[in-house]
This record gives sequence, structure tokens and C-alpha cells, in this order.
Amino acid sequence: MSDTQTFAGDLPPTGYVRQTDLVGRPSKGIRGVIPFSATTLWRMVAAGTFPKPIKLSPGCTAWRVEDIREWMAQRG
Repeated sequence: MSDTQTFAGDLPPTGYVRQTDLVGRPSKGIRGVIPFSATTLWRMVAAGTFPKPIKLSPGCTAWRVEDIREWMAQRG
């Protein structure tokens, strides 16, 4: 079991966040704002239970902060 918690306050007020901002870097001890791994994140995106990211450029995928905050609010 992970001891990470979800903190909406760790997100910027607006803008975009990348995958590492959401899931952190567990191997380096950096926690993310969501309590699950990148693999679970992408499974949830595919299942439609997590907001879809936006392709900002060919090598840059990000999520709108507003979408992440709304998802967090719906989960309580």
C-alpha cells in the first residue's frame, strides 16, 4: 500500500501538467498529486475514468489542470 495522498493544492492554479507532475517519480522519492502509477493512469484514461490528455506537440502530452481538479472533486 502506498503512503501517498492526493493533494489538489499541489497543482498550479491553471495551465497544463505532464505525467510526471501527476504520478511523480517514485524511484527518486518524488510524490505526485494522484495516488497511482503511470500504468494505472493510462489504463484509467483508456477506460474513460480519468480525463484524456491533450497533445501539445508531437513529443508533449499534458492534462489541463482544470480537468484534473474537476476529476479530484468528483472523487471526493
